[in-house]
Amino acid sequence: MLGECGMLERDRRGLRKCSVTLCKEMVVDELFIQSLQTDDILTDSMAESILVEPTSHKRSWRLLSLLPKRGPRAFSSFCSALRDTEQQHLCALLTESPERDGERQCPQTAKAKDRAEEVISTAYPIQASDRNAPFTKTPVKDSEEEGDEEKERYVDSPLPLPTQEGIVPAKRARTQESMEMCLDADSPITSSVLPCTPDFYLKHCQQSYSMVSSPRGLALVISNVSFDPCAAPDLDSRKGGEVDEEVLRKVFTELDYIVTVRRDLTAPGMRECIEQFGRRQQHQTVSSCVVCLLSHGVEGAIYGTDGQLLELDWVFEAFDNAHCPLLQNKPKMFFIQACRGEMDCGVEQSDGPERTQSPGCEQRDAGREGEGDGDTRQTEERGRLRVKLPQRSDMICGFASLKGTAAMRNTKRGSWFIQEVNSALRFRARDTHLSDILVQVNGRIKDREGYAPGTPHHRCKEMSEFTSSLCKDLYLFPKYHPQY
Repeated sequence: MLGECGMLERDRRGLRKCSVTLCKEMVVDELFIQSLQTDDILTDSMAESILVEPTSHKRSWRLLSLLPKRGPRAFSSFCSALRDTEQQHLCALLTESPERDGERQCPQTAKAKDRAEEVISTAYPIQASDRNAPFTKTPVKDSEEEGDEEKERYVDSPLPLPTQEGIVPAKRARTQESMEMCLDADSPITSSVLPCTPDFYLKHCQQSYSMVSSPRGLALVISNVSFDPCAAPDLDSRKGGEVDEEVLRKVFTELDYIVTVRRDLTAPGMRECIEQFGRRQQHQTVSSCVVCLLSHGVEGAIYGTDGQLLELDWVFEAFDNAHCPLLQNKPKMFFIQACRGEMDCGVEQSDGPERTQSPGCEQRDAGREGEGDGDTRQTEERGRLRVKLPQRSDMICGFASLKGTAAMRNTKRGSWFIQEVNSALRFRARDTHLSDILVQVNGRIKDREGYAPGTPHHRCKEMSEFTSSLCKDLYLFPKYHPQY
């Protein structure tokens, strides 16, 4: 028996029955929506209407209200999306629901149930192909974790533990697969970068940095994943770091940057790589520059694979107005994925919902002593002097964590911070300047929470931040090239 617009009646009943649980527990993020778009279940406008909802509950409710009208394939596609985003427990809840099995009820009972349920809620979907319980014990090999002896063990959950980006004094005995789950999106988003419109560009280009060159600029990604066990015995391999570098390469390539990725450099190697990058003559003809540094770290520095530190202040100095004149007055973007201290265990919120997902400064009058009202010669001379720049300006830097705290990394999906930067750039760069994008990233990071019961990482928190000396709005104007 077909329900509204072709959806099976048993599927509609199962969705209604589980709607409260779905709205409470389901994570509806960009990856989830993309899966439904790929199957032609949701249109672009539907996807956008869901993602603009401010809370996870409202996004779930919006999706569930649309699905029953999207045809007979909507249920199975919804289930596939749940499995693809590691929400198998919800998939199993739906597929095993007796409310879905119309044959188990007489027609009169089913019809009465439908009338009662329609007063309460609208229908919602899932796929019937995977009936395996999500938390059944399955054997896994510890050899998936580098450095551990291969042995068979059992895990109760497929969810991963988080890893912090600081120094780990010694390896701890692992009792379950090294993964973690967060409150929001925790898979790399691969949706295309949304394009800027000509009208938006014309409205905002005057008060913004000029971003019209093609390519937009050069981007350097330094990713340290494997560390020398002799020179740096306390630095574990950054499993998942290779995901971050690929995510950054793809998103900045799509944003029209020429991306250079360098893997596993010593501290002197990083210094040499950065110096060579800063001297590239192509900086003169492009609009901007991007530098991404991914490694273990401490406050103010990151580790090379040799266990030696490279100071971040030296990195910023390498691109300042004195040392990198080719980039004067052009925006320089930095993204630092590294620890700056110890793990943040978070604090309990005292009120509000249980969970969710500068003034002016003085100016110094220098060099004005002795200026007479009639001294026109000095005035003319001063007018011929070159404009001076501060030593350092036009920079913005996003840090994965606050001073003194650790940055979290998913060993299979990459770091929290890079995931959120990637997602925000793909969906928001078309109409949001970079400072506001990083504010949105801060909000997403604030809502994330580690899930690893029985480990120090359970319910761990992270808070990102950014610093800026930008002097204009920085819009990337993705995929728009003005015609002259």
